[in-house]
Amino acid sequence: MGKYFGTDGFRGEANKDLTYEHAIKIGRFLGWYYGERIGKKAKVVIGKDTRRSSYMFEYALCTGLMASGADAYIMHVTTTPSVSYITRADDFDCGIMISASHNPYYDNGIKLLNTNGEKMDEETILQVENYIDGNLEIPLSQRHEIGRTVDYVEGRNRYMGYLISMSRYSFKGKRVGLDVANGAAWSIAESVFEALGAKTMVMSKEPDGFNINTNCGSTHIEGLQKFVVENHLDVGFAYDGDADRCLCVDEKGNVVTGDHILYIYGLYMKERGKLLNNKVVTTVMSNFGLYKALDKVGIGYEKTKVGDKYVYENMVQNGHRIGGEQSGHIIFTKYATTGDGILTSIKMMEVLLAKNKPLSELAAPVVFYPQVLKNVRVKSKPDAQNDPDVQAAVKKVAEELGDEGRILVRESGTEPVIRVMVEAGSNEICEKYVNSVIDVIRAKGHVIP
Repeated sequence: MGKYFGTDGFRGEANKDLTYEHAIKIGRFLGWYYGERIGKKAKVVIGKDTRRSSYMFEYALCTGLMASGADAYIMHVTTTPSVSYITRADDFDCGIMISASHNPYYDNGIKLLNTNGEKMDEETILQVENYIDGNLEIPLSQRHEIGRTVDYVEGRNRYMGYLISMSRYSFKGKRVGLDVANGAAWSIAESVFEALGAKTMVMSKEPDGFNINTNCGSTHIEGLQKFVVENHLDVGFAYDGDADRCLCVDEKGNVVTGDHILYIYGLYMKERGKLLNNKVVTTVMSNFGLYKALDKVGIGYEKTKVGDKYVYENMVQNGHRIGGEQSGHIIFTKYATTGDGILTSIKMMEVLLAKNKPLSELAAPVVFYPQVLKNVRVKSKPDAQNDPDVQAAVKKVAEELGDEGRILVRESGTEPVIRVMVEAGSNEICEKYVNSVIDVIRAKGHVIP
């Protein structure tokens, strides 16, 4: 990770940590780097979520791009995976998504994608940061070289057509609930499901610039659980603010996580001879229950660091077809280069229809170990993580758990947060051990008051 960019872009509170000046400079660099630097006019596509500050960052990025001679194609409110798809499908030099994903409305972020729709490489990110810090001079374009903006809502529409084409079945006769989190999926998901024939009921679809992710979406799935049961729906799908993740709710109102999805679709692929290398890619945050279920059906697995970036890198390097995170970032490398919540829900509908079984039955073999995860806001992530007393506390917990559980302490890639997670035989044991480590972090003065 760089000085400004984490595992999922440059993220922070709008005009405090991430300012409009940052956005202008990012635009200035990208316009020059993909354009005048190599003697051409750069083409860059931009999407945004529904946060109020997304408009400010959109205009700032466009200003910077045009000042460096690039043409900025604006998709308006759309999802991260749609920007990824259009970047590679329409031969853009790079793509930009303005979103802080599942964070509250007052945060925002800038995600950079390369011409293949993949997360930008570290070398280019470091050069962007070098320019932000004033260590590089970039000339202003003049006269006929100055760039322009292009309304590119057609890109969003083409992406919707692509999603519709991904389904092997009609959804006619299925009652589907969608929680679009007052975010980027609100203008896409319902239209796609309706086009595929589902009886679609949607919640959290009135974005006002301030209510994105507020008590809704994949981070607050309890609302969808109640919605599915009360309306007697067959299944529900919840997205986050930029719709690159998806969690499910079965017909009984139970949550079906990313780990369940990896099992369900991984087994479906294996049964059809489509699971290349007979492996799925997980992160270290996946539950023991997933691995036990995969072992029983003879499916292997890889484990990466947390972050869909690392999952994707492993998949590309080793030729794996499906991977993801418990949080709902699921990647199907045959169809996408990033997590795509709406695509994931379409693929889950495919399994439901192909097997003609309810989601609760498909998910039943994955029996989770109790897991408690708590976030601690700290002054310095490295200082807290590397504190000898904190490390000693973690080691003690690991030794006491033995083979009956595990502890994982890691830094957030996007926030000033240390995440402490314990899996064990009961919630009480998990709570005890998580709190024991957090108490040491607090006692050593690392916690933000």
